[in-house]
Amino acid sequence: MAVEMTRIGVVRNPKSHGNQVRPPGPAPEGVRLVEPFGREALKTALEEFARDGLDLLIIDGGDGTVRDVISLLPHTFGEDLPVLAVLPSGKTNVLAMDLGTPRDWRLEEALIAAQRAEPTMKSRPPLRVSWADGRPCLQGFFFGVGALVKATNLAQRAHRVGVFHNFAVAVTIATATFGALFGGARDEWREGVPAKLSLDGQTQPGDERFAVVATALKRLPFGLKPFGVPREGLKLLDVDAPPRRLLKAVPMVLSGKAEPQLEGMGYRRRDPSVVSLGGGAPFVLDGEVYEGGDLTIGLGPALRFLVG
Repeated sequence: MAVEMTRIGVVRNPKSHGNQVRPPGPAPEGVRLVEPFGREALKTALEEFARDGLDLLIIDGGDGTVRDVISLLPHTFGEDLPVLAVLPSGKTNVLAMDLGTPRDWRLEEALIAAQRAEPTMKSRPPLRVSWADGRPCLQGFFFGVGALVKATNLAQRAHRVGVFHNFAVAVTIATATFGALFGGARDEWREGVPAKLSLDGQTQPGDERFAVVATALKRLPFGLKPFGVPREGLKLLDVDAPPRRLLKAVPMVLSGKAEPQLEGMGYRRRDPSVVSLGGGAPFVLDGEVYEGGDLTIGLGPALRFLVG
């Protein structure tokens, strides 16, 4: 079905890696462009877009910019959501890769795609992370506690020395895996974090975990499949602390194969509808580390993305 997209807004992060390397020009006439700095400025800009009406919201930045924008959509647009498009101009652009958006997609190409009679669209529901104490919810596509938080801190250091895009993700995963494989029993990579886990109301055994990782994406960089075969919905990987038999388990986990022995080794793949997580350990969502607490993770309403 054709989707008319004539009212178009752009949220641009001018400090994103791609926009600093290749500074974009001004938006064409009739396209509203904002470059807000900080959450409150972004919220104000989105409220103005929502008040005036918007058919297409183009996000010009990386995964962090996407996370910040879609986290505010429920608080600004409510249920009347525009179509989204992502220009992959950040340090990491895992969502754009999952959607199949061209790596060099620019504003001009997105606007041309929006004018097509039958534009190519894809749908993804984001993860919605809520605190029990009532803090505003967050939305994103890749969540984790434990080892993933440590790996994210490492990735941020990699960015500072010029390692970007999927290669930064590869460096993070490789270093985390190496540390967990060859560190001693008390090594920081092998230590657990407080994490009381409940899936669809069923309490899972154990109070500490090496990692809990969840995603709403279908594809990850380099064909990695820690959640199993690519599929829709919320997918979760739960790993005991300390992780056991890593030399054997890591290739099986990352390849996505359904190996029955993984369960007995402390690596569990699940497809829950609702995840409850307590213990207070910090968590990461799409590259940003946040303060932990009593959390609920589920899926938000599906978002529609223009991809070509």
